[in-house]
Amino acid sequence: MTPDNGGKAAPVASKSSSADAKGPNRVLTGSRSTGMPHLGNYFGAYQPAIALQDRYELFLFLADFHALNEGFTPAENRANSLDLAASFLGCGLDPAKSLLYAQSAVPEVNELAWILSCQVPYGVMARAHAFKDAQAKSIDLNMGVFNYPILMAADILLFDAKLVPVGQDQKQHVEMTRDMAQRFNARFGDHIVVPEPLISSDVAVVPGIDGEKMSKSKANTVPLFADDKTWKKQIMAIVTDTKGLDDPKDPDTCTVVKLYRLMATEAEVREMSDKYRAGGYGYGHAKLALLEKVKERFTPMRDRYLDLMKRPDDLRDIVLAGSKRARDIARAKLEKIHAAIGLIGRPF
Repeated sequence: MTPDNGGKAAPVASKSSSADAKGPNRVLTGSRSTGMPHLGNYFGAYQPAIALQDRYELFLFLADFHALNEGFTPAENRANSLDLAASFLGCGLDPAKSLLYAQSAVPEVNELAWILSCQVPYGVMARAHAFKDAQAKSIDLNMGVFNYPILMAADILLFDAKLVPVGQDQKQHVEMTRDMAQRFNARFGDHIVVPEPLISSDVAVVPGIDGEKMSKSKANTVPLFADDKTWKKQIMAIVTDTKGLDDPKDPDTCTVVKLYRLMATEAEVREMSDKYRAGGYGYGHAKLALLEKVKERFTPMRDRYLDLMKRPDDLRDIVLAGSKRARDIARAKLEKIHAAIGLIGRPF
């Protein structure tokens, strides 16, 4: 849910999803910011998440507690949170339809995380994919890394989320969340909604300019809100084979066409593919066509994003207004949980 899914095209509701796409179900998802987003972030996370606001009751949070594991400075943490909020709003998130809030503005999340941690066996946590991956990569294993699935479970369970959009690689975290909810309910009564994963049957990969999955760590991105000059520089740097202008080319293996397909109509993709196969159409022509699609699609979003970033106080007010609403919901839920488990110390 919260990791940067880089170039993965994110899950969207489909007939193959594990829950019915109809009805007033609450969907919850969160995201960590690592700076300027790129096309992979948009097609992999932002676009599909925002699309959910027209079909569900969407809760979307800035996962700034989760981001503490990234080792950013305080200034970077603040800037990244505002950047992420501006990115979602610039891309079309409507705070009148959806609940946008900061994880750190809802301390009840941490209270529930502690309550859940008292129900989860150590062995279960040690088998979590995120923890095992961190071990394999020799990453500094602080307790935040180890407890990540519990905090994620608290994010979900505190708000009675029924559906959680995840890719196949994140499905285990929802399964762990379901297990924690079931353990709690078995011991204290049915007080927590057991969520379902919302998984797309078709998960694509958004390629970077080198043909590999688009990722900041690989420095192969096309920034989402860059100026025209930067867009052109990155797109013209897309790696292709050495076929000349007159040579027939394979559109199915070309990174330029793969990116173009994300923004163009079927007819436009078919036309470009035909030109590739016929010859007399160079990679430079295709890159310029891709550049025009990027400008057409993302210039309005870039303008909204830049406007919001010029007004950080207004942007923060939007997030805090959503956070207040989120905390009101969280406090009411946690009050019921406290009563269920027999705590008397919280002055609600």
